[in-house]
Amino acid sequence: MSWFATYVRSSIGSKHIMAVSGLLLFLFAIVHMLGHLQMFGGRDMYNGYAHFLQELWEVKWPVRAGLFLLLIVHMATGITLATKNRAARPVAYAVYRPVMSSPVGRTMAWTGLFVFAFLSFHILHFTLGQIQPDYFHAMDPKDRWDAYSMYVRGFQNIGIYAVYLAGIALLSLHLGHGASSWLQSRGLRHPKYPGDRLGPALALILFVGYMVPPTAVVAGIIRLPGA
Repeated sequence: MSWFATYVRSSIGSKHIMAVSGLLLFLFAIVHMLGHLQMFGGRDMYNGYAHFLQELWEVKWPVRAGLFLLLIVHMATGITLATKNRAARPVAYAVYRPVMSSPVGRTMAWTGLFVFAFLSFHILHFTLGQIQPDYFHAMDPKDRWDAYSMYVRGFQNIGIYAVYLAGIALLSLHLGHGASSWLQSRGLRHPKYPGDRLGPALALILFVGYMVPPTAVVAGIIRLPGA
């Protein structure tokens, strides 16, 4: 196993681990986004979707544990790479003029920390019910957790909406740039190829996909039953 430990500690190995873990987290983000878009199907559809997920105990907890592990590995590897890069140049540039790197790429470590803080808020809000406990785990007429009403009441609060707007924007930029970096590491990113624009396009899809339902709540398009 010494070769594996050497590989993991190397810069190349760390970048590969970052790419794979980031890709898996990105795929989960897409699936999660598609689930939330079911808010447009109404209370029964969304609560049915939420109830289906909650009943999959054999899948739910392994998936949650796996996602948590992926997140920790991704963050730890990112911090390690950032530390190595800083150590490789202990003396800063007298004048720093980036040519190829984007502002998003240069701030990936910082946006990653902000995204982690946002995800922690999201878990406290919708998974643990600590942010708006009055709306957490009420039941619908079919005796299922009324996730639909909790979602609507949550985003009727403009402060909650603003937090998600900023958090989803950072998450989308972070994952979009990660997708571009993954393509580059595979040799698929070049201005001549569509793959060079795939990262920004995916970031836009994520942002719009996640923010359309909350925005519809604020606009009164998605509302509480009977309202």
